[in-house]
Amino acid sequence: MIVRCFDCYNKIFIIVLSKLHYGFFPMLHLTLRQLRVFEAVARHLNFSRAAEELYLSQPAVSMQIKQLEHNIGLPLFEQMGKRIYMAEAGRELFQYSKAIAQQLAELEAVLDQMKGLERGKLNISVVSTANYFAPQLLAKFCQLHKKVTVSLNVSNREAVLKQLADNDTDLAIIGQPPQGADIVDESFMENPLVVIAPPNHRLAKQRKIPLAKLQQETFLLREIGSGTRGAMERFFAEHRIKLNTGMEMGTNEAIKQAVQAGMGLGVVSLHTVELELETRRLKLLDVEGFPLKRHWHVVHRRQKRLSKVAQEFKDFLLKEGSKLMNKAHT
Repeated sequence: MIVRCFDCYNKIFIIVLSKLHYGFFPMLHLTLRQLRVFEAVARHLNFSRAAEELYLSQPAVSMQIKQLEHNIGLPLFEQMGKRIYMAEAGRELFQYSKAIAQQLAELEAVLDQMKGLERGKLNISVVSTANYFAPQLLAKFCQLHKKVTVSLNVSNREAVLKQLADNDTDLAIIGQPPQGADIVDESFMENPLVVIAPPNHRLAKQRKIPLAKLQQETFLLREIGSGTRGAMERFFAEHRIKLNTGMEMGTNEAIKQAVQAGMGLGVVSLHTVELELETRRLKLLDVEGFPLKRHWHVVHRRQKRLSKVAQEFKDFLLKEGSKLMNKAHT
């Protein structure tokens, strides 16, 4: 496996040098450090953000890019006003730098697998709603594997799907998995959606509230593309219920605060409101058809070569995730 991985890496690097030397750039010398800096700048199109990501100063980043441009003999970026754009040479190099980075990541995964779980690294992305329980699961996993390093990225669904597509994460936790043969997804825990209201709402003490009554209420929505919003809209559409919608909000925290303030009702994952229910700042409404039964899924690219750590964490979620969360709530 190591030989195969090194062969892939060498082939790509030879292709880069051949293309650069014979077809596109008159150069032979570039370093992995320069490629890493270039890839970060190209991805952000911002020197300051690239510097923050790499824990470098902005002058150090600029110096690496200037040296790379000097070696290549062509500009990689163009500045127009306060914004920078990739030049033609930059766009070409960007594609190869991503391929090299992917091969190096695979090499690291193979070596980590050989080392076992002692010093592995886990890159995981979760949608913002899952961040209410993901740290608890990661904490338990890290207690079992104390030398594992975890990188947790919390984003909205659209950003998490992009990270999967760009191979920027090992695993993702998401409520509504994407469709397609390129994705492997497995459910590991229930994700019930509930209707929330302020404690003094006129429906708070009613039981078996008919769906038709909700047409008289204002609902606060998550952003377009949110899995929670999609499930909510599909449910009401199937039952031919037309809702009055108010504000659109980008986070569950904003939804909860707005509901507490009496601005409307919300549909959220039960995992996001446990504290507010305990402190009686929010109330669950007993609505027909609720809670909506959904599940949390762990997903990854089908062609992704999972490291031993990533595979172990996936197995941990499938075997223990639901049990651990149920224990935490009893």
